Amino acid sequence: MRIQMGALAAIGAVGISMTVMPQVSAAAYEAGVQRIVVSSDERGIDLDVTVWYPASSGGEPVVLGENVFFEGTEAMQDAPISAGQFPLILLSHGAGLGGRAEAMSWIAKPLAEAGFIAAAPTHPGNTGPNRSAAETMKLWQRPTDLSVTLDAIKSDATLQSSVHAEKVGALGLSMGGNTALLIAGARLDPDRLASYCDTTDLNASLCEWVQLSGVDLHAIDKDAAGRDNKDERIQFVMAIDPAPADIFATETFSGISVPIALMNLGKEGEIPATLQASTIADAIPGAHYERIENSSHSSMFGICKLGATEIAKEEGIEDPICADGSGRSRKAIHAQLIDMVVKAFNRELK
Repeated sequence: MRIQMGALAAIGAVGISMTVMPQVSAAAYEAGVQRIVVSSDERGIDLDVTVWYPASSGGEPVVLGENVFFEGTEAMQDAPISAGQFPLILLSHGAGLGGRAEAMSWIAKPLAEAGFIAAAPTHPGNTGPNRSAAETMKLWQRPTDLSVTLDAIKSDATLQSSVHAEKVGALGLSMGGNTALLIAGARLDPDRLASYCDTTDLNASLCEWVQLSGVDLHAIDKDAAGRDNKDERIQFVMAIDPAPADIFATETFSGISVPIALMNLGKEGEIPATLQASTIADAIPGAHYERIENSSHSSMFGICKLGATEIAKEEGIEDPICADGSGRSRKAIHAQLIDMVVKAFNRELK
């Protein structure tokens, strides 16, 4: 089913106007946060995992996700976990400026406040001083990062008793959306991945980096790239602007059996093919598709600080990291996204 969240469609379909934004329910909990280290045999290194959770009073105030470009989000470091069991949402971030767990704080904190535990591994090589095009393009390893995170949380002395073992979902943003679909049972097409950056036509910013880094995608391990990464413990998956969306083995979509929600940010006809989720939704039985027209791919970043656009240009970043479309504020778009995501996971996991 498709819903296009344009100015008129939003009013007619779900009762939302462009001036009256959806309101997320009042927070039921404080948002606590802690960091754990998860061993990854496949990566050969430990993964840094950030966990947001419903918390009782206590802990130390901390701001996550802040940098020279974006404002951060507050949470309570090491606050006590509230009594009860909560559904678990595995989060997968994008690459580049959004390429770390803390970049998802703006959506992770409201999930914790709404009664979910949200756990996000930082996928190796995606950002920071250890940024690596070769590691970033090992897309088939990202779902395993989520699976070993799930293993670790279910055995963690502090967290295991608070997780509802039968209520587990996944949420992916951008490249994380690709990851979320893989863990649901989609597979990559190794040949499409191998040729993805033969030119920069499909994804200029990513493929220019891949080419300048001297990475030859034709040299990937195609058996590994095309493997099945499905984790049977996942009951629901939501992917927002999944990227790359055009390197899947499309015949594998029909075999996905868990509920899937897909979303695009942007105007119809202007969403790049490499982000287009509507065709994926058409191929997955029962998949739900929505589009928020007055937004952009950059709307998944944090709130921009004053001067962020100028600083980005000075640092050679050509992507419009602070542009959201049609004059809407990023804060308003975040409010709408949070409302939609919380409602979807409430529906499927509670």
